[in-house]
Amino acid sequence: MKKLKKIGWAVLFILLIAQFFGPEKNEGDVTSLIVFIEETNPPEEIQKIMKTSCFDCHSNSTRYPWYNSITPVNYWLADHVKEGSKHLNFSKWSEYSLKKKEHKMEELYEEVEKKNMPLNSYTWTHSEANLTDAQVKLMVDWAKGVQSNYAAQLKEK
Repeated sequence: MKKLKKIGWAVLFILLIAQFFGPEKNEGDVTSLIVFIEETNPPEEIQKIMKTSCFDCHSNSTRYPWYNSITPVNYWLADHVKEGSKHLNFSKWSEYSLKKKEHKMEELYEEVEKKNMPLNSYTWTHSEANLTDAQVKLMVDWAKGVQSNYAAQLKEK
């Protein structure tokens, strides 16, 4: 029993010290999204959906919840943001080739249509990010239109 108590105190001490350290935050400027928004011209409703359901993980500007101050939760969140941005980063839209933009828009509507996005682990704590069937249809229709425009531009080349 004494051994378990010592281990418990050691774990508690380590967790307490760990609170003073954390991963780098993804707190870039929201103006980094301007290129994407101007180029793809999403209607206001789509912009609202993307702000609540996409941009936290797929841009350089994350709105962190209060519990991001708790280690090890902050490392778990940082990993989600890093992974999401690796696959698609709307803040880096200007760096993508036309072919990549076309492909990313196709992936976007496919993932939203299959309800793979936003992730369940995100919507558990961000209930406002859950998409209704009507919102899914709006997103899919808009993304298909944007993807179609990119595909047409690629054919012209």
